[in-house]
Amino acid sequence: MTSTLRIGEAAERAGVTTRTIRYYEERGLLGRDPAREKGSHRVYTEADVARVQELIRMRDLLGLSLDELVEIVEAEEARAALRNRWADSASDDERLRIIEDAIPLVERQLELLKSRREKLDEFADELSGKLRSLKTRRRELS
Repeated sequence: MTSTLRIGEAAERAGVTTRTIRYYEERGLLGRDPAREKGSHRVYTEADVARVQELIRMRDLLGLSLDELVEIVEAEEARAALRNRWADSASDDERLRIIEDAIPLVERQLELLKSRREKLDEFADELSGKLRSLKTRRRELS
């Protein structure tokens, strides 16, 4: 049997607040237990903790907004469903439909990441210009 954690324990292990976990659950980033009755205690698994840690890492590493993070996760889940369909499919026609369904998902994920990279490149260019200006002024004053 998988051991379960209460929300405080899960938050502590993931390095976030309980509010973050609740919010991620509300936004659909963390699966809800359909068997849990409204008002009863939330329980989480180690897999849930790992998922929260991965989401936080993606958010921080990529600088994604919560809406962008939701988009990335939804596209990833849709792609996982397509991979399952692929494994169960024997016909080339069905596999072609799966590929056609997967392409826009990957395109959207790529678009989000390229947008992030462009913003980072712009910021890096701005800082490089400031650094050049500072070094020029330093030479002038030396």
